[in-house]
Amino acid sequence: MLDIICTLPLSSDLFAQVLHPTEPIFTVGLSSGHVQTYKLPTDAESDADESGEDDTSWPSRPLGSADGTGPTPIISSLRRSSSASENGLGAIGTIWKTRRHKGSCRCLAFSHDGEICYSAGTDGLVKAFPTETGRVLSKIAIPWDVDGEIDAPTILHALSPQALLLGTDSGKLYLQDLRQGGKEVASRASQSWSPHGDEHVNALVPLPVSETSTSGFPKQWVSVGSTTLAVTDLRKGTIATSEDQEVELTSVVMVQGLKKRGTSVGEKVLVGQGDGVVSLWERGVWGDLDERIVVDREGNSVESLVEAPMGFGAEKLKMNEKIVAAGLEDGRVRFLRIGQNGVLDEWDVKHDDVDGVVALGFDVAGRMVSGGGQTIKVWTEAKGVPGGQRRSTAKHELESGEDSDDSEIDDDDRSNSSDDEEQNGRSKRKKRKRNKGKDKSGGKALNFTGLL
Repeated sequence: MLDIICTLPLSSDLFAQVLHPTEPIFTVGLSSGHVQTYKLPTDAESDADESGEDDTSWPSRPLGSADGTGPTPIISSLRRSSSASENGLGAIGTIWKTRRHKGSCRCLAFSHDGEICYSAGTDGLVKAFPTETGRVLSKIAIPWDVDGEIDAPTILHALSPQALLLGTDSGKLYLQDLRQGGKEVASRASQSWSPHGDEHVNALVPLPVSETSTSGFPKQWVSVGSTTLAVTDLRKGTIATSEDQEVELTSVVMVQGLKKRGTSVGEKVLVGQGDGVVSLWERGVWGDLDERIVVDREGNSVESLVEAPMGFGAEKLKMNEKIVAAGLEDGRVRFLRIGQNGVLDEWDVKHDDVDGVVALGFDVAGRMVSGGGQTIKVWTEAKGVPGGQRRSTAKHELESGEDSDDSEIDDDDRSNSSDDEEQNGRSKRKKRKRNKGKDKSGGKALNFTGLL
């Protein structure tokens, strides 16, 4: 079903990956504290390559370092054909890269329009920066935990242009006010909750807005942490908590547009579990799960979930059915058919033989981007070759230039080295609570006052 169109090696283990909402761009956060932004090829670039014309699409400056000093293209080894976006031709450009955090970069999030990106690290800092340049606009400091240690981040999500959600190892979930357009961040979180007690939030997903919403942005979200699911309201706090599921809940995704029948509203929350199961929860019924799909009978944890875009695998679907990709800790990606609720066994792909798939996403061109270990892979639906045979899914290794010197370092980071114990280890995301950063200096930052 899917072919690898390129493989991007990373300089250290991947902790976070986000895809731009409107551009073929993705950003990664690494255990070394580096944050790097890449641009995938587009059809326009393919046409420009074949005609010898220069591409003038976003960003306007040459792809390369943060100061725009030059391109560091990553070329796919596939033969040139008609579509760069489908077949991986052209180049993956390094837009910029930097050592953003003294410890690991745990979390990343784009603003609703993709203009601003946020990163959070085990150095106890959240930083905001324009996606195009990567230069830091503002910082906030995460409050220390009750033991006086850095409370490392576990989740970051831009709920709206005004609200940034930040979860930490101690189980706190903070709301940061962004009403100044993300250019300046207020020094104090406006609200905080503990939806899973002292257990950290593993993942969260906003609930779709109602027809009566005046803002058009969500005010409620579902989170999973430890063995419970919780629903939190922006104004009312945590309004529902599930029964203890007696298994680690690791990932979550919201699926709409399913068939309405009986008490079903056609919207379900899918939750990945540490025992290889994906549980389905009917929206509005939060006490316990509705159905289960066994994704892996050997019990490999479901580390990441993402809904496939409309049109992906359409020949396999009936009306009101959806496809969800699930990344497993054994390095496989499996695809779930939601509606008939089963696994599409023949679609299995392998991201890695050793490392789990900690991140999955689809870009604006419908290409799947998987991340785990020290590798990013980009996939597209198999188009076949003459004779009806699918292309080989062998790795197409790329020249990345990852070992080169950083072209842009935050001012606060110039004289400091990382004390993060995760830099040389391959710690699993679900064990992050025991892997707190040790560097408390953090540089100059704003503070969440009054919340300790």
